[in-house]
Amino acid sequence: MFIKLKYTAVCWLISVISLTLANPAYSEQPSVKKTLVRSGEVFQEIQTLNQLQLPKTNASYLWRVPREQNKLLELSQAITDVVLVTDVKVNSTDKGIELILVTANSLKLQVLPKIEGNSYIADIPNAKLQLRSGESLRQEKPVAGIAEVTVVNVEANTLRVTVVGEAGAPVVELFDSQTEGLVFGVTSTTSTVQQPNPEQKPPTGEKQPPIELEVTAPPNTDYRVPDATTATKTDTPLRDIPASIQVIPQQVIEDQQPRNLIGILRNAGVVQSNFSSRIIDTFSIRGFDARNVYRNGVRDRFANEAAFSSSLTNVDRVEVVRGPDSVIYGQVNPGGIINIVTKKPLSQPYYAFEVRRGGYELFEPSLDLSSPLTKDGSLSYRLNTSYRTAEDFTDFYNEKRFFVSPVVNWRIGKNTNLTFDSEYEDIQQSLGTGDDQIASATILPNPNGKIPINRYLGEPTDFFNRQLNRYNYNLEHRFNDNWSISNSFQAAFLTIDLRETDVSSLLEADNRTVERTQITYSKPTEYEAYTLDTHAVGDFNTGSIKHKILLGFDLFRQTRSTGIIRTAAAPLDVFNPVYGQPLGATLGRVDIYTRDDALGFYLQDQVTLANNLKLLVGGRYDLVENEYANRIASTASVQSDSAFSPRVGIVYQPIAPVSLYASYSRSFEQVTGAAKDDSLFKPQLGTQYEVGVKTDLFDNKLSATLALYELTLTNILTTDPTDSDYSVQTGEQRSRGVELSVTGEILPGWNVIGFYGYTDARVTKDNDIPVGNRVEGVPENVASLWTTYTFGTGSLKGFGGGIGFNYVGDNKPDNLNTYTIPSYFLTDAALYYRNNNLSVGLNLNNIFNVRYYEASFDYLQRIIPGRPYTAQLTVKWEF
Repeated sequence: MFIKLKYTAVCWLISVISLTLANPAYSEQPSVKKTLVRSGEVFQEIQTLNQLQLPKTNASYLWRVPREQNKLLELSQAITDVVLVTDVKVNSTDKGIELILVTANSLKLQVLPKIEGNSYIADIPNAKLQLRSGESLRQEKPVAGIAEVTVVNVEANTLRVTVVGEAGAPVVELFDSQTEGLVFGVTSTTSTVQQPNPEQKPPTGEKQPPIELEVTAPPNTDYRVPDATTATKTDTPLRDIPASIQVIPQQVIEDQQPRNLIGILRNAGVVQSNFSSRIIDTFSIRGFDARNVYRNGVRDRFANEAAFSSSLTNVDRVEVVRGPDSVIYGQVNPGGIINIVTKKPLSQPYYAFEVRRGGYELFEPSLDLSSPLTKDGSLSYRLNTSYRTAEDFTDFYNEKRFFVSPVVNWRIGKNTNLTFDSEYEDIQQSLGTGDDQIASATILPNPNGKIPINRYLGEPTDFFNRQLNRYNYNLEHRFNDNWSISNSFQAAFLTIDLRETDVSSLLEADNRTVERTQITYSKPTEYEAYTLDTHAVGDFNTGSIKHKILLGFDLFRQTRSTGIIRTAAAPLDVFNPVYGQPLGATLGRVDIYTRDDALGFYLQDQVTLANNLKLLVGGRYDLVENEYANRIASTASVQSDSAFSPRVGIVYQPIAPVSLYASYSRSFEQVTGAAKDDSLFKPQLGTQYEVGVKTDLFDNKLSATLALYELTLTNILTTDPTDSDYSVQTGEQRSRGVELSVTGEILPGWNVIGFYGYTDARVTKDNDIPVGNRVEGVPENVASLWTTYTFGTGSLKGFGGGIGFNYVGDNKPDNLNTYTIPSYFLTDAALYYRNNNLSVGLNLNNIFNVRYYEASFDYLQRIIPGRPYTAQLTVKWEF
């Protein structure tokens, strides 16, 4: 307990110092909100923007300066540094609306307006939209006379405002506000408010309370996401990053309604590895296990290693960065990074209730609530919660899952933002690994036939229960347009209780019997993880060369306390199972404690040599330490390592929509233990070379990336040729491949997301495995395609549908390549109707009821069958 408190105190001390440096005294400017006052039948006139009376006695009061539209001279001026627009507000006025681009430097914004038909279009070439609720804003019919308002990023550093009038182009006036930003005063072609009748008089009596006019922006329906933060920890356009990155946004998740994380990641060519997707988030990318699941940029230490499956209730989008990325995140497996971005509080009230009902008794109601807590919107919240009960195709399986995630956002000042969020999840499942079967009675010939896909080879009394708590804060402070700092801290706790009966042998000579072992936790396993990250981002120039510098450090600790009892279980006839037989002798006990510490320092520079030539260079130095204690034997060992991880990449854009890139990167991961001569093992090193091309098509609505890579993992453990009881680090594996990803809109209403990947993963050095063998569990070919079409006009407006395909090639489930898991091709479909506040969707998965195996386990030929045909109905109300 002393160690735990001491470590937590150190993290908080560093956080307090960061807060002090980041948040100097700031005097908040008061704001003015427009209201519409009802008095009987008469509406009092709302002051227009140029009618605001400003008190001369209070210099800090909100003031707006009329701005003339840009003249021809301004069009030839050099574009200044990019100005971030952090929020967009749409308020009703007596003439129409006011559209506010919230920024601290509205005077730097260069507005280039034009009229096309009924549309007022203003391009701002030195601005970028950076909203917490999405990548763009779109509002239909905010008031009478205005058909639509959109604010989107159309290029890397260009923001576009479009206001479409119903009867003609609207009239727009521009104003600068010291406390709000750039204001577009829009006069619609039709008055939005009934004009007062001069003969009418307001009745006497008590005044009615003011009615506040607010507009809630609809959720983003785009498949294409132009920016991501995972690869660089900065908000950078994907086309400017020398890496293969794919973002699966909220709309794809809404359309597909997956049950687990792999259902989302199939869109990016990620395959399930080792365990059932219902139990553990374990994935393979580019031929290697991707034990690198992050949530909002913070490592989820409980994914994979701690047998935890992520809830999707509060997931906004998922970003996948392929290849090594130790420069930013320290110890990672070389396959890639998976970052789950969760939902944040919205600037306008939003309330949603959703119910999912599906095959195998799935029932899952959920709530999504968000609203400002103060009148000025400086304090806001979001709450996501769900409860799920389900069975499945495996015998004896049932599940209960409760999840809740409250988030509070505090805008301390115009330049400072603090977010607190937490997660609690309780999962109760009736069995352990769930549905592992054996190849000898399924995909391999057996004189007794095949066992049914629902056959469970454990015991009906097996269970797997988990309780998770996460507590996070993230502080962001912007000193000016060029420099900012971010400080985040997470404390996470996981408790696991387990009884699991496992197959412990190959099929016996009778071709029907397997030996089994039961594992029981003598006490619940407890995990604790603490993560602190602080980094600064700065923009500056050296002559004509622009720099975006990232400088930071992170600190991490994880502990685990585990007690296990292994007991002999009765053998099982897989064709005629008899459950509930007495247990045998105790085979062993384990009581261990482990501790992992890491401290890393990283530096990255995104260099703009020219408008079409960009360079990314970075390096990281890590210090790691591992402690392993055997409490039964009263022994302990401590191992320390260090590693340097470089990265360099270049992007050349011969024309605006095309980016050519090349990169070199490296990763490391600690290997604990010692060789025969007592020398400690070195970290495993992943080294990758990659080239590729990115392009934006159809007026930047569709993006595609083609990548070729070679990735090598060295310092792999293999048997010591002089003594088989020891290991040496002479093993090596190499993966080469080509990948193609496509995301976006082909035509209005027609969205698509697709991926194809070819992976040639081979053993290149080893003392046990034949050189040239395929790496276990890695299919050579993976492909996915999901496309939807939604009617936007006419009698079918709001109706839509989608169809998807997923192909996974055959793979070798062990490095000795003793047998093959066959390939499979799945077909999914969806039908839905969305209109105003109501959405109804029907999802059909594995329509043709293909029998397939999603993962393999080990040399015991245990394999994991995938789910047969299922149907699911989703109903959602939004307010």
